[in-house]
Amino acid sequence: MNGSHSGGSVRTRVRIPLTFGDGYSTTAEAVTFAGLDDGREHLALILGELSLDRTPLVRLHSECLTGDVFGSARCDCGPQLREAVERIEGVGGVLLYLRQEGRDIGLYNKLDAYALQDAGLDTYQANTALGLPEDGRDYTAAAQMLTGLGLVEVDLLTNNPDKPRQLRALGIRVRETLPTGVHATPDNVRYLRAKADHTGHTIRLIG
Repeated sequence: MNGSHSGGSVRTRVRIPLTFGDGYSTTAEAVTFAGLDDGREHLALILGELSLDRTPLVRLHSECLTGDVFGSARCDCGPQLREAVERIEGVGGVLLYLRQEGRDIGLYNKLDAYALQDAGLDTYQANTALGLPEDGRDYTAAAQMLTGLGLVEVDLLTNNPDKPRQLRALGIRVRETLPTGVHATPDNVRYLRAKADHTGHTIRLIG
């Protein structure tokens, strides 16, 4: 990862409907790309109206099959995705849906880590026990996607300090960082506490 990058040209644009389990729905312009460094099929969802005189709100959302699709309560990914879509749609911006399952360890490794979490480890300890990085995500492709869309300055919707840090190193200006809501439940509060303790996520938890 460095401050210069190329690639990320737009391949296809198509409008698709989005509907969530609570009934909220909207329409996004889905954008695919050619020439991304990691060769993966990441997706940009343009929501609301992008305006040249307003900094777009952007969310980097890493794919989570268990949370996004199956509604698993072990993490806060599904509620974060739902929240981000509505907030971005309201002001105009982009959600980057990044194919980085399990903080980029993959689905099978993530489920292996779940088994270790059931035995008492937290989400980061489980990754380490498997010989995997706590968080292996690289956001070079995300920066390429934003550049391909003509976006050089963004407001970033995140609790993760590594995301603005990486984007800035890759040449994207992050004007402001806005926290997401805290979607704590009895099932995921241990997971959220680990994110706050291990990697400095700005998550306020009671107790």
